[in-house]
Amino acid sequence: MITLAIECATRAASVALLSDEKVIGEIYLDTESHHSEFVLPALERLLALAKLAIGNVDLFACTTGPGSFTGVRMGIATVKGLSLAVGKPIVGVSTLEALTMNLSFSPRLICPLLDARKNQVYAGLYRIGEDGLPRSVVADYLGDIETVLKKLPPEDIDFIGEGSLRYGETIRGGFPEAKIVSIGKINNPSASSLGMVAVGRYRQQGMVVDPLSLMPNYLRLSEAEQKRFS
Repeated sequence: MITLAIECATRAASVALLSDEKVIGEIYLDTESHHSEFVLPALERLLALAKLAIGNVDLFACTTGPGSFTGVRMGIATVKGLSLAVGKPIVGVSTLEALTMNLSFSPRLICPLLDARKNQVYAGLYRIGEDGLPRSVVADYLGDIETVLKKLPPEDIDFIGEGSLRYGETIRGGFPEAKIVSIGKINNPSASSLGMVAVGRYRQQGMVVDPLSLMPNYLRLSEAEQKRFS
């Protein structure tokens, strides 16, 4: 089974191809450039390098949020269009779940944190199951770092994501034994990790969505919506 995964919900964007659980290749870019200038050219290049056509893809995957409003919309719109064009299913995955997959080797609780600005973070709490896939312990939510830390159980926790780097001092104040991942790339969700989650969910649970019903999960109203409802 060939899976095409697209991740562009955060600053770093990536596109990956997988054959079953094996990553064939991935193109990753972490710059200030617009994702719209990267995703489709990267997709075309990756398919060419793998000697595959879009018609060879059996499953599409994308992150559904939280993250950049523009990036989430773009990723969903891209896989929707591709899925409808070739008639193949889509698996949508939480951005925080995809980020958690970067620590699939950890036996501890994992708290992925994305910087949501405005002194807030997008947060979740996961544990890697026996199948190697993340299992949600606390549903993804939006809050300030102090509120997030108060919701966490008194256990050993690994923190990952740009939010954990920004608020590292506060985290250590509340959880002195916490491990905060400091390696750059691993703090961003990647298309390959997203693809691994999507393949697992599809094989185990048949978790696919109709392309027309795939919707973003922002966890926060856009500025336009906030002004509208204020």
